[in-house]
Amino acid sequence: MKKAQKGNEKAFLKLFQEYETDIYRMAFVYVKNKHDALDVVQEVAYRSFKTIHTLREPAYCKTWLMKITINCAIDLIKRNKKIVPIKADYEAFMGVVDADIPLALTLEDLIDDLKEDEKSVVLLRFYHDLSFKEIAETLDIPLGTAKSILYRSLRKLRSAYVKGDEVHE
Repeated sequence: MKKAQKGNEKAFLKLFQEYETDIYRMAFVYVKNKHDALDVVQEVAYRSFKTIHTLREPAYCKTWLMKITINCAIDLIKRNKKIVPIKADYEAFMGVVDADIPLALTLEDLIDDLKEDEKSVVLLRFYHDLSFKEIAETLDIPLGTAKSILYRSLRKLRSAYVKGDEVHE
């Protein structure tokens, strides 16, 4: 970490490769296609290399990279202003969808209907297994806010699942 922070490219590359799969998965959940997810990974590599000297606590490297990933993914979505549904590729990446759930109602669809802050908290908590404290630090929000966003999101997801509907505000 110290070598990477001093500008050693090989040390940074080794460090980045350790988290590359997690970065790709997080990006893919946001942008929903391989090409854009790879673009996000590339942008995260660039931004993190340029700003690694600002990382004060090496123990939070993954959290820091996930925050950059979320920001890059959201930036890409805003730039493109498009949603490309590629359900087959997503299901292959995430695993087979339970046969008891109607095909039109998948976890992906439910999560996609959440607001960006809600989606980020749910993904960080359940896909990346971060604690509330880590989520609050990653998203730069108060701890109580992270908890309330998660609980609100879970209520929306449960309600939408029961109704077989989209998540509503």
